[in-house]
Amino acid sequence: MPEHHPGASPLTEVVRIDCKTCLHRELLAEGKCEPGEVCLSAQSGRQIDRFFRRNPQFAQNYLTDSFWERRAIAVRYAPVEALQTMPRDKDEVVRRAVVSRLPNDELGDYLRDPDREVRMTVANRLDPEGLTDLLGDVDYLVRLQVAKRLPHGQLRRMADDEDREVRKEVARRLPTFALRLLTKDEDAEVRRIVASRALSDDAEQMLQDEDWVVRLEAARHAPLEAITELVDDAEPDVRAVVEHRLNDFLHGDDI
Repeated sequence: MPEHHPGASPLTEVVRIDCKTCLHRELLAEGKCEPGEVCLSAQSGRQIDRFFRRNPQFAQNYLTDSFWERRAIAVRYAPVEALQTMPRDKDEVVRRAVVSRLPNDELGDYLRDPDREVRMTVANRLDPEGLTDLLGDVDYLVRLQVAKRLPHGQLRRMADDEDREVRKEVARRLPTFALRLLTKDEDAEVRRIVASRALSDDAEQMLQDEDWVVRLEAARHAPLEAITELVDDAEPDVRAVVEHRLNDFLHGDDI
């Protein structure tokens, strides 16, 4: 059993391990553990990880240990077959570790996990075609992960997401022909991304945007005849882009 220093506070408590009472004391002579450095009984994630790294054959025996960190680290080294039969752990860190190792087709039970990080891990590992079950997740960070991996053909379904960061990611990944779904987005940062990628017809629709950066990006892509309406734009950078494109045309360089 660990020996606690008398009078130690919870923040400064030092724990001494009695190797004589350890179930794996025979490993000490074999150099497979080391007090203070490589120890399964320590309340130290680093020491526990080092132990399982040297002795992975014991990991399966600690999947139900009373210490959450020992269980979480054991999950990293235990056979996948053992993880497939273990009950859902009460600790979210352990569940995240489990989700990071289970086969993709066995992650369905964790789609509605109460922990956001668990669901984010699921979103990072599911096959892209299976991400639709997370389109309506309550947490925007989960939906953001979905937007980063969802097949292009399904991204339209996220164009009206309530969160700006999600829509920004959609704007970055949507095929250019579908960007018109976001040309009128309520957020200027989303529209800026759209304008920077838009096809000429869609860019033309954004030349009168209230945000000058949107107008500037639109002026780079809109048809030449359409940008003349911005020659007197209030923003110098916008006028400069228009002037540059018109001058290039006069010299035969603009398409």
